Amino acid sequence: MQKTAVAGRSFTTLSGVSVEPFYEDDGGPPLEAPGEFPYTRGIHRTMYQGRLWTMRQFSGFATPEETNRRYHYLLEQGQTGLSVAFDLPTLMGCDADDPLSEGEVGKCGAPVSSLQDMEILLEGIPLGEVSVSMTINSPASVIWAMYLAVAEKQGVEWTRLAGTIQNDILKEYIAQKEFLYPPRPSMRLVTDSIEFATRRAPRFNPVSISGYHIREAGSTAVQELAFTLRDGIEYVDWALERGLSVDEFAPRLSFFLNAHNDFFEQIAKYRAARRLWAHLMRDRYGAHDERSLKLRFHAQTAGCSLTWQQPNNNIVRTAIQAMAAVLGGAQSLHTNSLDEAYALPSEAAVTIALRTQQVIAHESGVTAAPDPLGGSYFLERLTRDSEEAALDYIRRIDRMGGMIPAIETGFPQGEIAESSYRYQREIESGGKIVVGVNAFQSPDQEPIEILQIDHSAHERQVGKLRALRARRDGRAVIRALEALRRAAEGTANTMPYILDAVRAYATLGEICNALRDVFGSYQEPSSI
Repeated sequence: MQKTAVAGRSFTTLSGVSVEPFYEDDGGPPLEAPGEFPYTRGIHRTMYQGRLWTMRQFSGFATPEETNRRYHYLLEQGQTGLSVAFDLPTLMGCDADDPLSEGEVGKCGAPVSSLQDMEILLEGIPLGEVSVSMTINSPASVIWAMYLAVAEKQGVEWTRLAGTIQNDILKEYIAQKEFLYPPRPSMRLVTDSIEFATRRAPRFNPVSISGYHIREAGSTAVQELAFTLRDGIEYVDWALERGLSVDEFAPRLSFFLNAHNDFFEQIAKYRAARRLWAHLMRDRYGAHDERSLKLRFHAQTAGCSLTWQQPNNNIVRTAIQAMAAVLGGAQSLHTNSLDEAYALPSEAAVTIALRTQQVIAHESGVTAAPDPLGGSYFLERLTRDSEEAALDYIRRIDRMGGMIPAIETGFPQGEIAESSYRYQREIESGGKIVVGVNAFQSPDQEPIEILQIDHSAHERQVGKLRALRARRDGRAVIRALEALRRAAEGTANTMPYILDAVRAYATLGEICNALRDVFGSYQEPSSI
């Protein structure tokens, strides 16, 4: 594309990509229509004219009972899908009464130690009608088995279930660090879930390949795009080695991307992601089903961009980020609350966050056209630049032998750490303005309402867990856990055995420990 400088001025995006002040059409190939390969302009011909994105507010706190009440409240307020946040013990495969759980139960999400807790969490939620997204990774197979068992109890056929389990273990090693087992047995568990979903729950997304946490850890937009898609390649490779054909499972792979501050850069990132994935699936894997080629993604506004200083400014940041996700063609969206930097969202704050999506959907007019910004010289150039830079990273990781060898040598971790360091230095030097933090500061700040977690939640959860252990069939639990260990030692798909353990009311910690007996634990090498 031809670039024309204006008075010698030049600009950079927030991630440091060089941008000229003016772009002209270079007579390149015409844009394809929305809904046409490679789906740069959206995966559907009419996009939001036909159906709005799913509005999800990530939620979970205190106890399953309190979280369930919040879900019903959000559905009454117009939310169209659920998004489950689990507390740290659950994310790490620990029961509420584990000594490691002390002080963390219910603090950053809902505690789920057994099928009993999942039954309470989803009470009154018609699983055949409401899609449920669950953000959990190392113990994802166990939590998903609990969800499937609740559907059974509701009389809902698994073929009717729609939703997503995050189940993206690779980004845990790269960014979030909530891993339990070594990479290869962890990848086996993910592949077991993909295979089981393909055969038994074909409408459910068994993995949501997540760049969100990579960006929150400090990556650039290009690094988020590249590492996320390369993780996706790794999951495809493992499923193919399992014996699945690409068009059997690829239509149910989904993605989870960040919506950060740089408005046009984010839109370009989403467009480049679709284009890259379409070409990868067609050219690298020979996919024929159109659904295999279409990258579907959930977006969440950037928690790391929100500040405790002048927290009402976070409403503005979130609105801008959400608009970028919508103009970029997201299939579902979570908007962060203004109190993100303080605590879990209060009811008032989460309502404003949901209303932000509803205003965009019903008042802004941006849903009138499938790709309103398509053809912008600036945006089209950013899209191409993002695609080319991400492809360079993907090829480098290919030459390393794939994402697992790259992780083991610390390559993506090191790239993210360097980007994060540069970003923070720019803020501290004043080169990057953060309103209310290093510029436009106010000495006085209005207090905001903060959600207070009842400290008795831990005791209540422990009491329920002890009562469950006393009344369940202990012998059935022992048999189910031993069968799971034998399956893990062999090559069988572990999902049926995890389901049997869940149905016997084995706890999350007991099941994860049984797998740990076989797989061992993992500690990141100190050199990374």
